[in-house]
Amino acid sequence: MISFYQIPEPFQFNPLKHHLGYIREFISLRMTDENEIDVKTLVHELNHIGNSVMDVYTGSLPINDLCGEIMGFLKAEIPDDIKTYSEWTGRKLNDFRTIVLSDHSKWMLNCNNDETRFVHIFPARLGPHSFRVKSNTLKSALLYNIIIGKDFISREDLNRARRLLGLSPVKNTAEAEAITQMIELLRAQM
Repeated sequence: MISFYQIPEPFQFNPLKHHLGYIREFISLRMTDENEIDVKTLVHELNHIGNSVMDVYTGSLPINDLCGEIMGFLKAEIPDDIKTYSEWTGRKLNDFRTIVLSDHSKWMLNCNNDETRFVHIFPARLGPHSFRVKSNTLKSALLYNIIIGKDFISREDLNRARRLLGLSPVKNTAEAEAITQMIELLRAQM
């Protein structure tokens, strides 16, 4: 988990993977850091995003409000222990419950096998206030914005960022376009 943001217990949540506001804040903090960027540490942090597809929340609720609303829902619905929670969500990897928050965003809850962080939360697939993205597209866009940051995005610069991540070069226009669109999305309102 990224070190400068603490997710309250009992939640398991990766904001660098699932919260657009946080992702933009992450970029901004890295770009304004007065010290030279440690690429190795940055790549290590980005690897916590994983290697699959994910949904990213685009709504306006800060992380603490998201967690607060979900905790309020859970306290009203089920006792605050892993046994009851796991019975409510189901115990298999693909078992989950979906809830709706005040901004109409949908959130998935499943059981994480951890006594202190058993409530795994993430935005619902294709739900309101979310979009789906490949992890390597997001990682490439993050690294591009932090390390390269040029307004004009070239294939060479995209591939330079991808090399730092140990990813293969972009091979086609569609792949480059997806990363370029993500770069632009992450730049908006920064």
